[in-house]
Amino acid sequence: MFSQRSQDAAAATHYRSERVSAVNGQYFFATREGTLEGPYFTRVDAEREIAMYVRRQLQGDDIIESRTFADHHGLVGH
Repeated sequence: MFSQRSQDAAAATHYRSERVSAVNGQYFFATREGTLEGPYFTRVDAEREIAMYVRRQLQGDDIIESRTFADHHGLVGH
């Protein structure tokens, strides 16, 4: 799945790669933002954390979007 995130400035081609890496028996995952998250004890743990990471990123985007909408439409109480 290739998609443009709302914060991406311009369309770009993203190549899917293996997100989970094992280093010295510990598991990590790489993010689009260029961070390496971990360590996790198992690949299953790392994959579960990927899903949670994505969910947090989407929730953060939703919060920013709703605040921006409220600010632009005078819905913020002062």
